[in-house]
Amino acid sequence: MRNKPESADTNPGSIVILISGRGSNLRAILEADLPCRIAAVISNHADAPGLGIARQHGIQTMTVEHRNYPDRQSFDSELAICIDSFHPDLVVLAGFMRILTHEFVMRYKNRLINIHPSLLPAYGGLNTHARALQDGVKIHGCTVHFVTEDLDHGPIIIQAAVPVFMDDTPATLGARVLHQEHRIFPQAIRWFCNGQLNLDADGIVRIQDTEQRETALISPRMESRQCAS
Repeated sequence: MRNKPESADTNPGSIVILISGRGSNLRAILEADLPCRIAAVISNHADAPGLGIARQHGIQTMTVEHRNYPDRQSFDSELAICIDSFHPDLVVLAGFMRILTHEFVMRYKNRLINIHPSLLPAYGGLNTHARALQDGVKIHGCTVHFVTEDLDHGPIIIQAAVPVFMDDTPATLGARVLHQEHRIFPQAIRWFCNGQLNLDADGIVRIQDTEQRETALISPRMESRQCAS
C-alpha cells in the first residue's frame, strides 16, 4: 500500500522557495509556468542575487539572516515562522546552503524537497563535481529528492545524468549538470503540484502517469563496428 506525501493532494495552493545565492534554479522554476502559486522567496542572505530575480517576477521576498542567530535551532525556528506565515503546501530548497535541524525537517516532512548536484546517493555534500572528476567517473548528474535527517539521502524523485568528458574541469562539468538541474527541478515540483508523487512502504517515490523508456547513457560512447562480409 502506498502512502502519499502529506500535501500531495490535487493542486496544492502554494510553494515557498528558499535560496542562498544567485538563484539560477529559482529562475528556472519561475519560468516553468507551474500549476501552483509561488507565495514567497526567502533567503538567509540579504544580498542574494536570487532575491532580485524573484522581485522581477513580482514574488514577495523575505530575509532571515542566519548570522543574526546564535545557533541552528534558533535560526531554523525563526525561518519556520516566516515560512508558515505563507501557509505553503511545499517548501523548495533551491540552492539553500544550510544544514537543517531535526525539528525543521520533521515540521515539513514529505513537503520539503531539494536539488543536489550529483547522482545520489553518490557524492553527498559539497564539491561534487571535483570529487567526481577525481574518482574518474564517466557519468555524473543531479538529483531532486525529499529532504530527511540523513543529509542528501532522502527519497529520490527524479535524476538526470550527463557524460563526463576527458577534458572536463569542475566548472565545465558543473555547467552541464546545472543545465539539467533547470530541467528536472521544475518537473519534480509539477509532479508534486499535480498530486502524482507517492511514497511506498519502503520510502521509494512512485510517480503516476509517467512514461519510462528503455534507454542508456554510455560514456565514453561506444563505436559501432560492422563485421566484414
